[in-house]
Amino acid sequence: MESIDTYLGKKRDFLTFQKKKVLRRAVERELEIIGEATNRILKIDPDFPISEARRIVNLRNWVIHTYDSVDPIIIWGILNKDLPILKEQAKKLLEE
Repeated sequence: MESIDTYLGKKRDFLTFQKKKVLRRAVERELEIIGEATNRILKIDPDFPISEARRIVNLRNWVIHTYDSVDPIIIWGILNKDLPILKEQAKKLLEE
């Protein structure tokens, strides 16, 4: 998740994100990795305490299988709304 922050920089800008295909693809790849890791965790422990775990896996599948129609607006919303929540949950789990 830290890689995504590095890619986007301190001054997140949707127009830059939308215009730079390499940036979008890098972020999408990181989301794929997060989704795959979540999928593997759920196979071991279906009740693993990450909210929206199934949505994370579904996002991975969507990005991988419909890469030609991934909407940058949806990805941007996930980055700004959902990713901070996931980061906080992961941080708490690592502290336990």
